Amino acid sequence: MKSPLTDDLTRDAFLGGRLHLWQPRKGYRSGVDPVLLAAAVPATPGQSLLDLGCGAGAAMLCAATRVPGLICTGVELQDSYAALARRNAAEAGIPAPVHTADLRDLPPDIRQSQYNHVIMNPPYFERARGASASDTGRDTGRGGATPLADWLDTGIRRTAPGGTLTIIQQIARLHDILAALYGRLGSVIVQPLTARTGRAPNLAIVQAKLGGRAAFQLAEPLILHAGAIHNHDGDDYTPAIRAILRDGERLPLGG
Repeated sequence: MKSPLTDDLTRDAFLGGRLHLWQPRKGYRSGVDPVLLAAAVPATPGQSLLDLGCGAGAAMLCAATRVPGLICTGVELQDSYAALARRNAAEAGIPAPVHTADLRDLPPDIRQSQYNHVIMNPPYFERARGASASDTGRDTGRGGATPLADWLDTGIRRTAPGGTLTIIQQIARLHDILAALYGRLGSVIVQPLTARTGRAPNLAIVQAKLGGRAAFQLAEPLILHAGAIHNHDGDDYTPAIRAILRDGERLPLGG
């Protein structure tokens, strides 16, 4: 099977063209989710951010584009995607080292560091509960072999005091996330995401703070698309979501 580096690539615009990313045409491809994840991070210039499972770099590079001066580091298991992330960072003029590593066996410099912000978009499906995808990159992105508990434990350990851990994941796995955070991170906010009015949320952004003492907050669902059905060509994002995706606006959780 071909690698994403030798297979066809596309160069896709993010944030209204402020950022362009090379991605494999047929492998795992970033869409809306990493952009929303990046927009939810309350980062300021000069702070540090660690992106676990960064893929081709979409989430961390969107965050760095929105917050100039953000110091980003990526970790990616698949070398071909890590190489794309390095290429994308270099072409965007964003200094962001990307390490090819298993998040359960991080390089010493990362393992000995903590970050103001840790972000992750773990695979949405448990590997034991579904068929594998034919493309290795897509299969790892969808399911992978690393348990969600290991993702969360690594993220919590790398979060600095006063720092945040931000995750996007399926609602069905929310109980696993909250159980892992309990007693370790506080000020937990759960922001459900729903496709349209009247539909149950299927994704959530979860954010927690090391040392946070605020009460648990379950926000109202954030609606991505206008109208009850898709009834015209082109995107139909709500104005708030369009501002995030096209203009690089921040997503204030619980707001």
